[in-house]
Amino acid sequence: MGARRRSRPARRGFRLPTRPAVTLVLLLSACARMEPPPGGPPDAEPPRLVTTMPESLARLPDFEGEVEFRFDEVVSEGGAPSQGSGTGDLERLVILSPTTRVPEVRWRRSRITVKPDEGWRPDLVYRVELLPGVTDLRRNRSTDGAVVTFTTGAPPPQARLEGQVIDWSVSRPAPSALVVALLLPDSLPYRALADSSGRFSLGPLPAGEYLVSGVLDQNRNRRADPREAFDTARVRAASGTAAVGELWAFVHDTTPPRITTVRVGDSVSAVIELSQPLAPGLRLQPRDASLLVLPDSTPAPVTSILPKPLDDSLHAKAVPPADTTAPAPVQGRRPAVPGAPRPGQATAPGRPPLSDQLVLRVPRPWSPGARYAIVVRGLRNVTGVVGEGRGTLVVPERGAPDSLRGGPDSLRGPADSLREPPEPAAPAEE
Repeated sequence: MGARRRSRPARRGFRLPTRPAVTLVLLLSACARMEPPPGGPPDAEPPRLVTTMPESLARLPDFEGEVEFRFDEVVSEGGAPSQGSGTGDLERLVILSPTTRVPEVRWRRSRITVKPDEGWRPDLVYRVELLPGVTDLRRNRSTDGAVVTFTTGAPPPQARLEGQVIDWSVSRPAPSALVVALLLPDSLPYRALADSSGRFSLGPLPAGEYLVSGVLDQNRNRRADPREAFDTARVRAASGTAAVGELWAFVHDTTPPRITTVRVGDSVSAVIELSQPLAPGLRLQPRDASLLVLPDSTPAPVTSILPKPLDDSLHAKAVPPADTTAPAPVQGRRPAVPGAPRPGQATAPGRPPLSDQLVLRVPRPWSPGARYAIVVRGLRNVTGVVGEGRGTLVVPERGAPDSLRGGPDSLRGPADSLREPPEPAAPAEE
């Protein structure tokens, strides 16, 4: 009698997936990637904002939800998702006031939601701004922004601050400058960005006294960093619009200017480059500069030492006559002028331009191959800090390019080592 075959017990909890199940898994994995639907005409319209929540100027004492921006289509989260560090693509488009902490920004398909990382505080006026730049899945970019203003118990805001931020280093409006309005005495920061012409209109805000700053936000982190140029004004705002005026931003250095390089300008001038701009209106006299012939430190005379814009205006070369044989400019197009501001970058009148260069002039031409030590006293920066600068001028040999430069602060030793030139010898008697 043959042995009976024993059947193996079936494994529990394991079953090969059927064909419909495999198809469902593939469909779910494909849906995990947000892509525009295939077929049909290409979508060239950017996402359009449909509604915002809460309503404008709503008073919500017990608000615990999220501010919501709803669009008419699915928007893109961007290549860098929001992680609370302020580096996400959507995080960069949101400015929440009055706080300096990175808010919690969430992507919810056709909605973008915002709330403070620390939660909503009572009796405050909140301002949530969504900047232009939201894109859809086809990378169509919206050029419109939106602002939601509401209170968590405070009275409705009725004040507005208006002004313009100017980059003083170039005397031109500062596009997209950061504007920070600190509500005193609690230092609540309300933030916004200036437009392409440097102008801003920040509001509605609660009434009170503000310390308004215009900042050249170079790293685009929506914060005022120590080395960034800024200017401030104190303004009291009640109901209506309060004029801030012009904010001329400059770097507030706490150290005096120093000489970085010295180079030959022409046969009787030298250009002194400084580490920072000088105070506007500063006029140095020839006695404020010492020119010493090295290596003996023999004093040499100085005719003038002036900021470069002023020296250029006093020693401007004659302009050659216009070339009548040149072709006429194209109709409707302005001819290019070297150094002229581009459209939208017109110079801003009102203050003299800043300069970080001085021109030192001497009565006699430089000696080829000579080296000169230069000491300039009374260098005052825009903040008002005064100091002394030292440098070295190396005059090229004949036929060599005049691009040689002396190192910064290369002159060492006390200033009282200066010597007067020796008296001329008496003529010999016959």
